[in-house]
Amino acid sequence: MISQDEAVVILKENISNENLRKHHYAVAAAMRALAQEFGGDVDMWEVVGLLHDADYEETRDDPERHALVIAGQLEERGVSEDIVRAIKAHNYERLDVMPETEMEWSLVACDDLTGLIVAVALVHPTKLDGVSVESVMKKFDSKSFAAGADRDQIRLCEKKLDVPLEEFVGIVLEGMKEQSEQLGL
Repeated sequence: MISQDEAVVILKENISNENLRKHHYAVAAAMRALAQEFGGDVDMWEVVGLLHDADYEETRDDPERHALVIAGQLEERGVSEDIVRAIKAHNYERLDVMPETEMEWSLVACDDLTGLIVAVALVHPTKLDGVSVESVMKKFDSKSFAAGADRDQIRLCEKKLDVPLEEFVGIVLEGMKEQSEQLGL
């Protein structure tokens, strides 16, 4: 099993932009909280969150390769197939690797949600500390707010994980709040 420290090293080797790294930290925090909720391996789920977009700087203009570059690096390092597959599955629309497990669907659903929560925190006077499920839900239906956050992907929590949207938001939000200092929020 790859450790969190090893995953952070790989992340820093691949992602130079600090704000992009913070996205990875946010997804890692969300995945850790979701693993606790589902009884998953919290360390594995956290590593998936840390590394899910680790090839973004290289593949941002080539979405058909997104997740394949980091997956290849991880395979070369002998990283667990469960981790590699989850990373590929989060780009399932392009890679034809359909998410199947709770870990894979959690990553798909929480990836954009973390961005929406960050956007809500950035406009709140007390940052993440003052964000509530209600404040996230108020912005959820506003298509112009955090327009890059795919609400349909987030809503998959209900269909694929059988977790109501507001409950899912609460789990992810609490996970992120536990790492607010690392997120700069």
